[in-house]
Amino acid sequence: MSEHYEIISQARGEPRAAGCVGVRVRVRLSGVPSHRWCYTFAGRLVTELTGHVPVGHLRINVHDIVQGDQIVLDGIERTEAPALAEPLRRAIDAANHAAEAQPNRARNVSQREADAVAGQIFG
Repeated sequence: MSEHYEIISQARGEPRAAGCVGVRVRVRLSGVPSHRWCYTFAGRLVTELTGHVPVGHLRINVHDIVQGDQIVLDGIERTEAPALAEPLRRAIDAANHAAEAQPNRARNVSQREADAVAGQIFG
């Protein structure tokens, strides 16, 4: 199943804890992407931003850059913000394209069997 997401809101800023540089910026997507889509997005965003001076304090963690239906960027400074729009759009487009080009792979077991194995841990 392919995935396609778009930005559907204006970016929203949040103050961070005292002593932290920059703000947290949240951008809402049109849905909740899969882990695979998020991983592809994060990798492409890193590639897009590599070598750009104005992203010195931006933190990109592949495990929490997408939270639910939001892209969450920590450490954005006022001077960096204008330079992020196009790299974000290109990273989203790349993740969408990768999801279309490489549909989900076949699973090694059924969901029922995976749940049965997991149930043996505390069951």
